[in-house]
Amino acid sequence: MLHHHLTRVHALLTRSLSMPGAAVALQFPDELLADAAAVAARMEAATGAEMYILGDTTYGSCCVDEVAAEHVGAEALVHYGPACLSPCGKLPVLHIFGRQPLDVERCAEVFREFYPDRRSPVVLWALQSWELEQQLCQEYPNVVFSSVACGDPPSQALPGEVRQFGRRFPVEAPGGLQDCAMFYVGAEGLALTSFMLTWNRCPFSSFDPATGCGRRETFNVNRALMRRLYLVERARDAGVVGILVGTLGVAGYLAVLQHLRELLRRAGKRSYTLAVGKPNPAKLANFLEVDVFVLVACAQNSLLDSSDFYRPVVTPYELELACNPAREWTGNYLTNFRDLLPGACAHVELPPAVCAEEAVPDVSLITGDMRAVRLCNPPAPQLPPSTALACRDQTRAVAEISPAASFLESRSWRGLEQQLGKTPVSKAVQGRRGIAIAYEDEGREEP
Repeated sequence: MLHHHLTRVHALLTRSLSMPGAAVALQFPDELLADAAAVAARMEAATGAEMYILGDTTYGSCCVDEVAAEHVGAEALVHYGPACLSPCGKLPVLHIFGRQPLDVERCAEVFREFYPDRRSPVVLWALQSWELEQQLCQEYPNVVFSSVACGDPPSQALPGEVRQFGRRFPVEAPGGLQDCAMFYVGAEGLALTSFMLTWNRCPFSSFDPATGCGRRETFNVNRALMRRLYLVERARDAGVVGILVGTLGVAGYLAVLQHLRELLRRAGKRSYTLAVGKPNPAKLANFLEVDVFVLVACAQNSLLDSSDFYRPVVTPYELELACNPAREWTGNYLTNFRDLLPGACAHVELPPAVCAEEAVPDVSLITGDMRAVRLCNPPAPQLPPSTALACRDQTRAVAEISPAASFLESRSWRGLEQQLGKTPVSKAVQGRRGIAIAYEDEGREEP
């Protein structure tokens, strides 16, 4: 693998490094860390740059970890293994996907079995498609072969070309990708799930290089969409929303954080911004006052199965469906949060808020209760979204409390309390000595 990309790495360093011996970060997934030291040593000898190995990534291994690279002052980053190809905003990045063993003859045979009609418009998803292209381009004139377009913004797409998920699609069909069938070369995972939800009207089939088997994907897209729309309804009912920062390297994440805060403020909801690294049920269970979480992450890591979580986890697009009255469900699902920002292809402006007398009654489909109407536009001056007013004691003194404090007040048990002045004073006494399985003052049983 090193022999194939040393030339590309040297070209990247020549363009990016300010001086010889500058730092370069090498990001490896867990399964490739065993080879990291040998690769770094060879690259230092070949390029003269100082190499730093990034092991445990802050979020998903498919994303470029710019935060860890900045800790060592890296001026460029080389990412190894599978990647989501999300654009980065700070460092120049070179992706090394590797050469996964692929039986090209077997893959082409499976393709012919699934698509006997040689005129079928099919999009072929594969990182190494040039060998397949040689096999199939003469037989299938309407096959679209995707290529990597990482770093190129969608605005630079050529006429008749679609750019999405870091890939380039030269599509000539009148309806674009929606009129094509999809053939995915790779194992089942989050990437395939994200593609199938995005193009939920297209039939999918796949070929697994590890097993050499192909199949027609039977993933029930309609059922999955119904589950996601149920989470949208849960987000409409939520009073407190936690914004989970799931990436610090994807370009535009700060803009979408600000967009979500404004969206929640206009919807009359309180919000927290939480940076917890890789989310798991144990971490998020610490925030019991939060009704719904929204995860800002790359397209492959944002679709969490929240069935194991104490509270639902939605995507930025689902939160937009819940809180933006101007956005309607059209059947097209968006997994890239940058599409929601102003100037993007799917941005929808927030409409002016209406007065309570003009508001249409809104009833929850889950609880059957009437939801609160939005405030008039422009909104009245408010406290920060994480505070509220409450009476502190019988003197009617006003204090600021957060949603967490309000939730704690409603609980019957609030943990250990100091009870100042109520606990009698006693002298210190000597405690037990030894370890838990054999204290010194305990009698030992005879064997």
